[in-house]
Amino acid sequence: MSRRLIFVALAGACLAAPHVSLTAQTPAAPKYKFDPDWPKTMPNKWKIGGVTGLAVDKDDNVWVYDRPNDLRDMELKAELSPAIADCCVRPPSMIHIDKNGNVIGSFDPPQGHGMAVDSKGFVYLGNSVRGMNTVRKYDPKTGQLLKEIPRIPETQGGGGEDADEAPAARQPGRGGPGPTGTFPAQRGGGAGRGGANPAAQQAAAAAAAAFLAKCPPSTPMIVGQIEEVRLDEPAHELYAADSSFGGRVMVFDLDTFAFKRGWGAYGHKLSEIDPGNAARVYTPGGPFAKEFRGHLTLNISNDGLVYAADRAGNRIHVTDKQGKFVKEIPVATFTTGGSAGGVMFSPDKEQRFLYVCDINNNHVWFIDRQDRQDRRATGQHG
Repeated sequence: MSRRLIFVALAGACLAAPHVSLTAQTPAAPKYKFDPDWPKTMPNKWKIGGVTGLAVDKDDNVWVYDRPNDLRDMELKAELSPAIADCCVRPPSMIHIDKNGNVIGSFDPPQGHGMAVDSKGFVYLGNSVRGMNTVRKYDPKTGQLLKEIPRIPETQGGGGEDADEAPAARQPGRGGPGPTGTFPAQRGGGAGRGGANPAAQQAAAAAAAAFLAKCPPSTPMIVGQIEEVRLDEPAHELYAADSSFGGRVMVFDLDTFAFKRGWGAYGHKLSEIDPGNAARVYTPGGPFAKEFRGHLTLNISNDGLVYAADRAGNRIHVTDKQGKFVKEIPVATFTTGGSAGGVMFSPDKEQRFLYVCDINNNHVWFIDRQDRQDRRATGQHG
């Protein structure tokens, strides 16, 4: 992966960071400069929504997984017939861009989070259909769905923070409430929520208990929303970050999609994960939670370690590929709302630095993999 494109890939995990990278100032850290001319203007009056996944393929081209339904009514006036403004039109949710910034292909799968592209060009997406989230394999030329990882046949809030379910059909000129956290919200998106009455709270608790009895943390299928997809092609394995129970690392056979193994925080086996709320209690600056807290992403280093970023927990857990716990890396532990959004590695052979995107502090943190020291946060306040 080129040094210029590595930050593009990291930007997907940051979702809404307006400018992901500027020049780092510490001499020991890598230096990057924001390129405002990449990518080039989208064709067909497309306007990209929130970006929830990126991957760089073997040809150094970039696959962009976006959320078209993040766009609002006022941004979609060119969709109407007749058009009432020059801008804009919803794009496909998967866009293929060459290294020079030109769109060279696209297809339109359901929205979601996380993606990977294998050496043969097949695309793996964490996407959502009727609220059911899993990982699906697509033919990049035709957009045909080829295979999907098994998941439970029902859903009950997996712990992810961003709603992905798309409307059954797109209506020309009718957008969504806008991406999470934006202001002002459209038609109630992002609005405050009132407290539930006691009867509703009791009913919700009973439903949660029944769901847990049917689908405990040891369930060898996808239970919650997918936040990340990574491939280990030499081992023929696919890694998925399942947001259920605060987050589980799930490993599947890349050829058959059969479940192989999984773990939670501190390398807990799936059967050892504590599903209770008390195991996820955390106050910024205080002791870390016993289990992952939510919005789990991951990446695999060249030396065979798995880095799982627990955004809501302000930390990264490092394990080997079997889930054996190695160490815990704090990330901006003063942060309310979560700092460890997504993790990538510097392009040197040793991958000396972790690049950790932080949507709340609007930074990309450079962290030395060996001494855990933050070398430089880079970003621009929006």
